Amino acid sequence: MSKLRIALLAMSIAFGAQAADTLGLKAGVFDPPRMAPDFTVRGSDGKELKLSQYRGKLVLLEFGYTSCVDVCPVSLGMLAEARRQMGAQASQLQVIYVTVDPERDTPGRMRNYLRAFDPTFIGATGTPQQMARVRQDYGITATKKMIDGSKTDYTVGHSSYLYFVDRKGSLRALLPFGRTAADVVHDATLLLKN
Repeated sequence: MSKLRIALLAMSIAFGAQAADTLGLKAGVFDPPRMAPDFTVRGSDGKELKLSQYRGKLVLLEFGYTSCVDVCPVSLGMLAEARRQMGAQASQLQVIYVTVDPERDTPGRMRNYLRAFDPTFIGATGTPQQMARVRQDYGITATKKMIDGSKTDYTVGHSSYLYFVDRKGSLRALLPFGRTAADVVHDATLLLKN
């Protein structure tokens, strides 16, 4: 079990008891903060994407897939709303949507999908092996489930967390699915100040 996965498990157990650090974040925190695992994959713009290339910005890292019909669109809609609420500060923020379904999520498909939510969102995709490594590094599970009556169509059940990666590349906080845009704006604003 990776150190990050162990940290995530411990944090999820303590999440209800301590949901904020000294900054007053609404998210569960990484205490102490640690470097976010870097990765190099293909971006939805067709270019190489490295997490570390976004140093200097606050990165919101979300995992999902373009064929998702329930959780993923809600999460992306919430992130788009949070970005709108941030006004001018939104330029200091980068949403990266990491696919859990690299077999179907090509750069072009991700670009078209994300554009409907916010044109600044960037998708991250790659080979199944690359994306499995990213999921492992972030403690994300993903399981294919065939749709009844189909031999080719499937859904992907997956963990749904929003990671906050600060301007220096450190993991600072983690929000579970179901939190509001106001919660994201609150935490993003505090992290941008520090």
